[in-house]
Amino acid sequence: MLTNCHSYYSFKYGTISTEDLIKVLTYHGYTTFALTDINNTAASIDFVRLAAQHNILPVVGVDFRNGTKQQYIALAKNNAGFREINEYLTPHLHEKVSFDPLAPSFDNAYIIYPFTHDDDELRDNEFIGISPEELKQLPFSPWRNRLDKLVLKHTCTFRNKHDYNAHRLLRAIDNNTLLSKLPKSEQASETDTILPKDKLQQLFAAYPQIIENTEKLLDSCSIDFSFGTNKNKQVFTGSKEADFELLKTRCEEGLSYRFPNKNEEVVKRMYKELEVIRDLGFCAYFLVTLDIVDYARSQNFYHIGRGSGANSLVAYLLRITNVDPIELDLYFERFINPFRQSPPDFDIDFSWTDRDAVTRYIFETYGYDHVALLGNYVTFKYKSAIREIAKVFGLPDDEIVALQKNPSLATESKYGEWVIKYSQFIDGFPSHCSIHSSGIIISEEPMNCYSSTELLPKGFPSTQFDMYIAEDVGLHKFDILSQRGLSKIKDTLGIIRANTGNEIDIDDIPRLKSDEHIKELLKVGKAIGCFYVESPAMRMLLTKLKADDYLRLVAASSIIRPGVAKSGMMREYILRFQDEGRREKAREELPELYNLLEETYGVMVYQEDVIKVAHYFAGLSLDEADVLRRGMSWKFRQRNEFWKVRDKFFSNCQQKGYARQTIADIWRQIESFANYAFAKGHSASYAVESYQALFLKAYYPREYMVATLNNGGGFYRPELYLHEARMHGAIIETPCVNRSDWPCIIRDKRLFLGFFMLHGLEKKSVELLLNERGLFGEFSSLADFVTRVPISLEQLLILIRIDAFRFTGKTKKELLWDAHYLLGHTKVTKPEPTLFQTVVREFELPLLWEHELENAFDELELLGFPLSSPFKLLEKQLPSLLKAADLPHFINQTVVIVGYLITRKPTRTSSGEHMSFGTFLDIDGYWLDTVHFAHSFKRYPFRGPGCYLIRGKVVEEYGFISIEVSQMYRLNNQTLEENTRLRKSVETISI
Repeated sequence: MLTNCHSYYSFKYGTISTEDLIKVLTYHGYTTFALTDINNTAASIDFVRLAAQHNILPVVGVDFRNGTKQQYIALAKNNAGFREINEYLTPHLHEKVSFDPLAPSFDNAYIIYPFTHDDDELRDNEFIGISPEELKQLPFSPWRNRLDKLVLKHTCTFRNKHDYNAHRLLRAIDNNTLLSKLPKSEQASETDTILPKDKLQQLFAAYPQIIENTEKLLDSCSIDFSFGTNKNKQVFTGSKEADFELLKTRCEEGLSYRFPNKNEEVVKRMYKELEVIRDLGFCAYFLVTLDIVDYARSQNFYHIGRGSGANSLVAYLLRITNVDPIELDLYFERFINPFRQSPPDFDIDFSWTDRDAVTRYIFETYGYDHVALLGNYVTFKYKSAIREIAKVFGLPDDEIVALQKNPSLATESKYGEWVIKYSQFIDGFPSHCSIHSSGIIISEEPMNCYSSTELLPKGFPSTQFDMYIAEDVGLHKFDILSQRGLSKIKDTLGIIRANTGNEIDIDDIPRLKSDEHIKELLKVGKAIGCFYVESPAMRMLLTKLKADDYLRLVAASSIIRPGVAKSGMMREYILRFQDEGRREKAREELPELYNLLEETYGVMVYQEDVIKVAHYFAGLSLDEADVLRRGMSWKFRQRNEFWKVRDKFFSNCQQKGYARQTIADIWRQIESFANYAFAKGHSASYAVESYQALFLKAYYPREYMVATLNNGGGFYRPELYLHEARMHGAIIETPCVNRSDWPCIIRDKRLFLGFFMLHGLEKKSVELLLNERGLFGEFSSLADFVTRVPISLEQLLILIRIDAFRFTGKTKKELLWDAHYLLGHTKVTKPEPTLFQTVVREFELPLLWEHELENAFDELELLGFPLSSPFKLLEKQLPSLLKAADLPHFINQTVVIVGYLITRKPTRTSSGEHMSFGTFLDIDGYWLDTVHFAHSFKRYPFRGPGCYLIRGKVVEEYGFISIEVSQMYRLNNQTLEENTRLRKSVETISI
């Protein structure tokens, strides 16, 4: 009966979720209907999945519109018709062109034109749709004599008046207009409301043939996506047998590289994994991943493989990952098991400079028709929805901000009440399509069999469905990510190669794990700039764990995650590590759990711990246990199957006789993992990259800091990485027009800052400078520079103020005088070319006043920080000369110390009060850590960057020293105001 139904995936038009649409139509007596969202098929697959759960015969299609004007509706007769519809829709979305008023010739899809359609030449598969409101026109229409071509077209967009109001608000948001000015043409009719089936039949009782036509059309449609079956590329070579042989051959080749001394355990594990991979049909998935990695290696792109695939020995042998699952005793069933229908996740990280090239390779190798970026949806959020809806009501900005901060103010006005009411309603509605941060899918059948695609900013096609729908239908993603940590490693190796000629095998992981220098850095948390281990929290954790080995670093990489930390299990892990008695007590209280998780002292740390506990402790099957693991995603947790397995977890544990509180505590640990926990192999992959970074930091610290700066830093500000380079012997030089480049460079111990670090300096100006210098040599003077490089006065002043012309021997003030003489006498911002180089007049200038801090203030403005010690900028002498190295002598005593603020981490106590952790540098440049409990944090808050006088109690826990702050004051810096007045008076007298 219903051929034109909209969900809220008719973006900023529809108002009903797919599942709610099914429920309300089922309630009103419908057993089949067509979902035809406007110009997209985003919800089609999920609609088919949900329809089966409610005994609905699903029909899918598209409502093709130009703006809001309907051209026609297309309904898929079958899967081939769905593909045809997507193939027609896709180019229009890519090229953003309008739809023709006449539909193309479809072989497997029906077309329903509006009743106003005036072309009486209809194909066999084409019909005219008529709504209840249009029935009164039928006796006067030429279609009255062609009832065989008429079908019922009652559009269903709303449930009630409330939905209709929301629709109008969404249309106003989409048109960026006030609700009062929203044109009727941009809105649906209020009659597009769902009607009960019996009422709709009554309205068409005089035309039973139209009802019969409609039912016959819908009943002839059938679509099935065979959910849960693998739809990724099925064959990599020419056959599945050849795929398996190739995979086996490459693994056998990898044995000699990874395990020079082959042992029976490794070979046995390899063949076991290969058999499971073959039996489950995942050979092509592994070979495609291997192909991507092989390509990257051929291009000298560094990568790191992680995800649950890192639990696989096959992945290690293929060098997809650098994680040895034998060494780590990685849980094979987390990687893959006979119950698993989907292949394991492979997250492949590349440098941020290489990722797009890898993505392009995938599209070009496997075909744009078979490859797509995975889609995602940008949704309305409550607070942002308040702003959007308030704007269309015409509320002023101050009222909007007030409502966002305090929604209870809505009761003060009718408009305010409406804003809050409808903001709550559209909270979570999809606003428009976006892309997944990293997912790429490669399908065996053309991508249009499952979705139309869109071209988003990256320039690659993306699906209109998200990762959850992709997983349901059997399209399993490859995660192609980028991160700066790999760029730092790659660039450091390039700097070392250029400066020394040394080649380093950074993939020789066993050598890195046994390196004593790296162990020492880890044990004390000296890892600034190193991937994943440089934050203050990780430095604290490494120190407390004395983590000088690989296994403890792997554990630390996971327990630092918010889920584990928030549940209190990070602290429990530390305590059990340090206290043998506490470990034994935990073993005695619950030996079954402790023995399962003995490596982590009975504490759940990794994702596979959930599977272990669910399978062995609670007696769930492996596939049920995997449902719990997947339930760590909040969206999957909404699925019915998750709650069924959760209930079984509790009932099984109760049947085994475990105490109710014990079951609740273990479940709390599982829940705390939501969206955060790492698979052990994933954590191990991070640890491997940390080791690679630590090796470079240990032996080439200056080069590594340069690479860190050039790749956007890390956890801290660039200032700290320069400080770290200085602490390792680097001499920091401001940019120089004769020595510097766009990035930072290092020559022996001299680190020249890159031009990119200068605020306000345009890249085009630097390109002109570098091209000129490269072609015709260094600059001899400011005049020579100005003659050769077309640069504006404004840009030139930036270079002078940062002392980029210090080779001339002139002071900055003399150079500023010359710059204004050379470029400041004309309105032209750049010098005009001349046939002959003009002689620049040299002036005898009076002694120009200078202050010792002028350079520091110029650096502050142009770089964001001074290159001199921040303690030299203070207005008064240091009130304390105590250093961080002295603190071990003052444990449990109150001290006063001065520190330069590096970073702070606000948090809340268990009672909800605000507190914070602070990280400072002492006067010698060493770390100083502080804790600001609620009572002191409230009275003595942080007041921006700078140096602070800190008073507090020195405390020590397992080797980590910090100060519990009782008082804290920000110290004042010097200013140039008074000195500027003196300078002007001196200059006046001289002139």
